[in-house]
Amino acid sequence: MELHHLTATKARELFDSKELSPVELLDAVVARTAAVEPAINALTEQMLELAYDAARASQERFATNGATLGALEGIPLLLKEEQPIAGYTAEEGSLLAKGNIAEATHPIVERIFAAGAVVHGRTTTPEFCCAGYTHSKLWGVTRNPWNLEMTPGGSSGGSGAALAAGETILATGSDIGGSIRIPASFNGLVGFKPPFGRVPGMAPFNQDTYCADGPMGRSVADVAMLQNVIAGPHHTDQASVRPAYVLGIPKAEAAQGMRVALCVNLGDYAIEPAVEANTRAAAEALRNAGVTVDEVTLPWTRKQLVATAWAHFGGIMGAFISEISRGQQKLLMPYTRSFAKHAAEAGSFAEGLVSEAELYAPLGKLLESYDALLCPTNAAQGLAADFADPEGTIEINGQQVSWLESALTLPFNVVGRVPVLAVPSGIAPNGVPTGVQIVGRTYDDATVFTLGQALEESLGLWNKASWWPQVNAAAKV
Repeated sequence: MELHHLTATKARELFDSKELSPVELLDAVVARTAAVEPAINALTEQMLELAYDAARASQERFATNGATLGALEGIPLLLKEEQPIAGYTAEEGSLLAKGNIAEATHPIVERIFAAGAVVHGRTTTPEFCCAGYTHSKLWGVTRNPWNLEMTPGGSSGGSGAALAAGETILATGSDIGGSIRIPASFNGLVGFKPPFGRVPGMAPFNQDTYCADGPMGRSVADVAMLQNVIAGPHHTDQASVRPAYVLGIPKAEAAQGMRVALCVNLGDYAIEPAVEANTRAAAEALRNAGVTVDEVTLPWTRKQLVATAWAHFGGIMGAFISEISRGQQKLLMPYTRSFAKHAAEAGSFAEGLVSEAELYAPLGKLLESYDALLCPTNAAQGLAADFADPEGTIEINGQQVSWLESALTLPFNVVGRVPVLAVPSGIAPNGVPTGVQIVGRTYDDATVFTLGQALEESLGLWNKASWWPQVNAAAKV
């Protein structure tokens, strides 16, 4: 495997054995970035002076007997721009925030630096992270390395695209409606939406049960490695859960005898045939790993799920956008204006809370009998990279649906205390990967990682060097 597509766990093995140095690995991802970034456009900035200082310091620690090594020692990592660093820009993809400088550092960023990671840049998002695709007036269009005409998803689209293209080894994301899991799916990656409070955040969204910062990587073990660094209580976030939850190394054999419920449409979602076929292939791979998989139904409807989410967004995220953009709406992206409009017109926040409980009840009952739920991540094969009409629809299996209704991720933000691991399931006819979600019982993170490891080994897709896309760096788009 080429160095720029190493897993973090393999890189650490090579560091420990002195077969590879942190500086050599940073050189590889920096060279890859120079080659592919003009076509992908996944980065808002590179931080190379800081990164090389960190890589040289890590290299010295690996060479020194008895030196204390961090959990992410020497691993190149990109940060989602939404997670601020004091003294650096905090623009969130918006002309409204152009040139803003952060005064505080996000708790997970503090922990990542302290763990010895080589942070070498930051990744693009849609404006204020409120779309499932990644383009903005400030940063332009971010493209999927598997198919440059398609989006890498959003809002952690830059992180997803950079990982798939080989521009880094690990990356961070955040998720309020699927923003880790959508790009994990479209880029052939692993991503984890932690349950509410597992990972500390910053006001106001640390209080938002839909919202979670989380890890993205190329393997289940990589994502567990980063999750263990960022999880745990923080003195600035009263919503952060204690004690810190430490994942063990995921073991596929531990999945034997587990029971998984398969629900392809989560009630009444329209699903493209290729997505359904790959989801069923993932279910069969779990069966081959010794897991019992039964097909089930859920009494959910897209209408109730979306209405419930809009009521919630109206109380927090939509209100936040409306407040900071007051009198300057013309500077906003069309999808941002649409988001704020829908949020403002939604039902009451209190009614939404009642609906959230109604929606959780059948899932909670189902998970009394099963260890986890398996379902697709996205219903569609993807969206155009510059998807322009937030009020428009896309066709899925003969039905016209909004892009938000194509994301099967949203229900698990509505019931935000469940852990969700997103992993690949195959490739669609347009060349874009598809994915599945493994949804666990509330705060049972370990089970979804165990099942994810079993699926990774049984399905045998993204653990092969041949999985990663060959980016046409000279492509004109």
